[in-house]
Amino acid sequence: MPQPNDVSGTAALAICESLLLALNDRGVLPEHEIVGVLRDAVAAHQDIPGDDETTALNAAVALLINRIIDGGNSVRRP
Repeated sequence: MPQPNDVSGTAALAICESLLLALNDRGVLPEHEIVGVLRDAVAAHQDIPGDDETTALNAAVALLINRIIDGGNSVRRP
């Protein structure tokens, strides 16, 4: 599925990732809880009923969040 050029979505993602990093850096949330938040977001986008476009969008969102988890973008790892 091609990704639309979504400036506001990209900005929101960058802000959220920065907030998660700050929460971890300040000791407010440990890494496992940040990953838990991201996994909850994935779960919210899995198996959503709807038309093909809605299903494809939710699958793409879940995939992107899983890539963020795998890449460690939202937590500082050594």
